[in-house]
Amino acid sequence: MKYLGIDYGAKNVGLAISDESGNFAFPLKVLENSKDIIDDISSICKENNIGEIVVGESRNFAQQENEIMKKISPFVKDLEEKLGLPVHMHPEFLTSMEAERLQGKNDMHDASAAALILKSYLDTNKL
Repeated sequence: MKYLGIDYGAKNVGLAISDESGNFAFPLKVLENSKDIIDDISSICKENNIGEIVVGESRNFAQQENEIMKKISPFVKDLEEKLGLPVHMHPEFLTSMEAERLQGKNDMHDASAAALILKSYLDTNKL
């Protein structure tokens, strides 16, 4: 089964995909965060035979919900309702900064952050 990783941002949404065995996570693409984001993600899930989704859970240094988390929670609810797939929240902390450190800032920066979130989830939850 393949997983889709999501790094949700106010302007852009980074997407990553796992391999069939769930061992690796690869940056896929960056989408503009628009009113069509759920439909766009739905199409990607169908095209790639996605079975589950992992969304980065964003918190501040005190481990409290930060401002973007107020938008992530309803986004996750919409994903679950409209796609009918399991959606897991996974803690992410400074993944965008880590992605930039590893590769520099570029057009796939948010997708790379999504791959870091997805890989962490896969490593933590594999049996």
